[in-house]
Amino acid sequence: MDVIETDIRPNENGAFRTGSEERSTSSTNGKRALNDIQQSDSTLLGSRLDKIVAEKSLEDADEAMQITREHGNDGPIILNEADTRQLLRKIDRNILPVMCLVYGLNFLDKTTLSYASIMGLEEDLHLTKNNYQWLGSIFYFGYLGFEYPTSRLLQRLPLAKYSGANVILWGTVLACTAACTNFGSIAAVRFTLGMLEASVTPGFVLFTSQWYTKKEQGTRTGIWFSFNGFSTVLGGLVAYGIAKGSLGRHETIASWKILFLVWGLVTFVAGVCFVLVMPDNPLKARFLSPQERRLAVERTRTNQQGIGNKRFKRYQFKEAMTDPQTWAFVLFALFWDIPNGGIGNFFSQLVVSFGFTPTESLLYGCPNGAIGAIALLMSGYLGDRFNQRLLVSSIGLWIAMIGMVLIVALPLSNKGGRLAGYYMISMTTVAFASILSLISSNVAGHTKKTTVAALFLIAYCAGNIIGPQTFVAREAPRYRGAEITILGTCKLLSTPVADLGKPPLSVA
Repeated sequence: MDVIETDIRPNENGAFRTGSEERSTSSTNGKRALNDIQQSDSTLLGSRLDKIVAEKSLEDADEAMQITREHGNDGPIILNEADTRQLLRKIDRNILPVMCLVYGLNFLDKTTLSYASIMGLEEDLHLTKNNYQWLGSIFYFGYLGFEYPTSRLLQRLPLAKYSGANVILWGTVLACTAACTNFGSIAAVRFTLGMLEASVTPGFVLFTSQWYTKKEQGTRTGIWFSFNGFSTVLGGLVAYGIAKGSLGRHETIASWKILFLVWGLVTFVAGVCFVLVMPDNPLKARFLSPQERRLAVERTRTNQQGIGNKRFKRYQFKEAMTDPQTWAFVLFALFWDIPNGGIGNFFSQLVVSFGFTPTESLLYGCPNGAIGAIALLMSGYLGDRFNQRLLVSSIGLWIAMIGMVLIVALPLSNKGGRLAGYYMISMTTVAFASILSLISSNVAGHTKKTTVAALFLIAYCAGNIIGPQTFVAREAPRYRGAEITILGTCKLLSTPVADLGKPPLSVA
């Protein structure tokens, strides 16, 4: 008989078990331990993945999420009408003045070239009429080439700091215009100025969308944009004073050089103030208390746009490129800026062509700026008041078209009538400001907004490049081709803008 050997050992309860049973139990316990370790590792890995996903989501989220992270346990934010009005007034007092100052100087830089052209710049730099035409266009080549890169930098870098740095640099370069001695040197300066000023308008669109609700943005855009007009008044008066003071005197420094030095220095100081005063977003506003910063973010929640995001989002870029409204904005900017580019660079010569002296033209150009500024303020307010920004602004285009008809149709001897027509042309600015406010309020997503603004301003550059070329030297002083071009574009723009003012594109 075969004998089967079995290893019998007592277990912990005093009972006996065989070696095979022990080995089986040992194996089972090992598997359980391994499963426990695997489950533990899986749980740990899952928690790490969740953390990575959460961190990734926070990176993709708008900067307004910082409020939620820091104050999520502080309870709900209650907005009442009195607190909202008080906060809005505080924001206006601290944000709008510095925006108005910088935007006014932004336009003054462009008009200073026109003032200088009848203060001896062309003679001192030995410029031909064609050279001067190209000075107006070259500025916008720099603007055009740097517009999209600067829009990306506005998204990636601290908004106020980057904008302010550009203002400081453009003030420095503007002052350097006084050192120019020929066409090549001033062309290089104008090109560089275009690059530096490319950040201003898209940056201000972002500032407006950060700080104001949709119903407030039309009025605020009208306010800071109106300083184009006020700067025209101030620039004309300063140029007139310098030109009048230098008449009949020996000049150590040419009057046109003094003009560039003055405005270059003022712009430099304004840029320093902008960096010191303007916050990058409501969360970094030193003039607001922590509670007011929360309220500032909360009150713009209805915009559904956030206050900023530094990550480039490909799907938003694709949306911008395939949205028909984007291309409607682009076409408007292209056609609107053909007359703007021409008049902006040649308005002093245009007034002289009416029969006034060069010194008188500096003074008579001032009402044009005042009328444009008042029209912008009224259009911004009425557009928000009646919820029809584009429809209200289209009225300005019709008035401008009538003004251009007066310039084209009246004889050269009718100085007063042609000058009145020139003043009426300033009403075209209301339509451009209205479109800017729509980009601010109606385009959601930071990448999409910066892309649409960049495309709009690229078309703006193209129009401003074409505009000065319509003022052909051989047609002086009448510039008949430029007059007809401006009249045609005003007519082309007026009907589409009125149609765009219908409810589907109005701001609720």
